[in-house]
Amino acid sequence: MVKKGLLERLQEGVVVGDGGFLLALEKRGYIKAGPFTPEVVVEHPDAVKQLHREFMRAGSDVLQTLTFYSTDDKLNLGDNEAGKNFGCSQINEAACRIAHEVAEEGDVLLAGSVTQCPSYTEGKGKGVVQANIKTQVDSFVKNRVDFIIAEFFMYVEEMEWVIEELLKSGLPVAATMCIGVEGDLAGVSPGQCAVRMARAGANLVGVNCLFDPVMTLDTIRLMKEALDAEGLRPFLMTQPNGFFTEGADKAGYLGVPEYPFAMESRTVTRFDAHKYAREAYEMGVRYIGGCCGFEAYHIRAISEELAKERGRLPPASAKHELWGGALKMSSFACIRERANEEYWKNLIPSTGRSIPPTYPIRSVKTRETS
Repeated sequence: MVKKGLLERLQEGVVVGDGGFLLALEKRGYIKAGPFTPEVVVEHPDAVKQLHREFMRAGSDVLQTLTFYSTDDKLNLGDNEAGKNFGCSQINEAACRIAHEVAEEGDVLLAGSVTQCPSYTEGKGKGVVQANIKTQVDSFVKNRVDFIIAEFFMYVEEMEWVIEELLKSGLPVAATMCIGVEGDLAGVSPGQCAVRMARAGANLVGVNCLFDPVMTLDTIRLMKEALDAEGLRPFLMTQPNGFFTEGADKAGYLGVPEYPFAMESRTVTRFDAHKYAREAYEMGVRYIGGCCGFEAYHIRAISEELAKERGRLPPASAKHELWGGALKMSSFACIRERANEEYWKNLIPSTGRSIPPTYPIRSVKTRETS
């Protein structure tokens, strides 16, 4: 049977993305915090395969190659050994090979992932940025990915340059910026970012990472309004991070005091993921996934919330009854009482703190120069 492509699937219904890899693998001891580069695909491929399998079992329709921050300029930044030991091409080849191996176990698509380049903020210009991206794209084309995602871009100008380069592959292009309602770091509004991405030729336009599902939904709403006003109709895509970012500045979760080692008290619950999926779908978003902090159980929640629209539950639901139905089998009466939708929908989880933190949130710029 011929596998349906991304655009065909989006025309027919909703596509569920996968979740976050870098923070999950850092917690498991496979990735170095700071550079957050993906040499783990060469050093510990089985760890990456396991995460791919967990997301696929949870209902992901797409496996993203773990090629985040895998451009030569990023790999060689500072004292990072990744570029010296491996390099962009080797990492991208390994990431594609791993994703292909897991994808053979299910009806899923492969997405190559490209991210922002240090060369852009260093002012090296369009040619250098596109050359770094081209090295990744060459690997993606060679290894037959189904489409390419440009994610974690903070400047729409850089995104336009990258979209131009990605379109040369002939593959569908999804373009997502890591911005909130204030827009990109140059002050371009979310609406104008969306319009510029669509006009640059992206098939999908949206938001990923930095902010939680609430801010992400607010931002994609502004994007949709601007796109509608211009008569532009790309597919909409959202992949927020899995941490509440209330009170954060433009840097999102990167600027909160808990990042990156104490984010647990900010983690969104699976029920927050249910609500996010429903609101995104009702808004017209048709590619719905997660980024850093989104674990397999969050993706399962998205898949279960959209089970009617998708016509199926994910394999991971076999051991799970929605809204805690299986809690009726608990030995403890107080837990049996929680086996209902009303309890979990109305729960406001504790953060574990009796007093909220009082230290100020500092922006990425402030932190880097202090």
